[in-house]
Amino acid sequence: MKKKADARRSSAEPSSALTIGRLAEAAGVGVETVRYYQSRGLVRVPAANGGFRVYPAAAIDRIAFIKRAQVLGFTLNEVRSLLDLEDGRNRRAIQSVTEKRLRQIEEKLADLHRMRDVLSELLHRCRQAGPAQACPIIDTLAGARPSA
Repeated sequence: MKKKADARRSSAEPSSALTIGRLAEAAGVGVETVRYYQSRGLVRVPAANGGFRVYPAAAIDRIAFIKRAQVLGFTLNEVRSLLDLEDGRNRRAIQSVTEKRLRQIEEKLADLHRMRDVLSELLHRCRQAGPAQACPIIDTLAGARPSA
């Protein structure tokens, strides 16, 4: 039964047509990801053509753009803004979105450095503490003030 449906679909659609499954496969994502991007307004939902939706090949590039932007730490809302500016004519707006993301990354890095410093110090003190002394890591996590 499934083979007949697949054969019918294959003969009904041109070989270059991208159904949602073919689009997802070509873009290296799942069908649910494509649908999620559609629900977020990142990928357009094409009109049904002969009982199924046919996506343009450009949709593969659009999904690749979204994935690359996510790898760089952009939120999907920021990605939508970048896609709206994709033609590159409004560079100030593109730079503004990117500068905001960069500031957020720098803040995260500063937080991570602070966490690393605190944990390194606690680990050092724990290694130096004798068996009769309380563990500085546990004391700190429990809310006790670290002793100097």
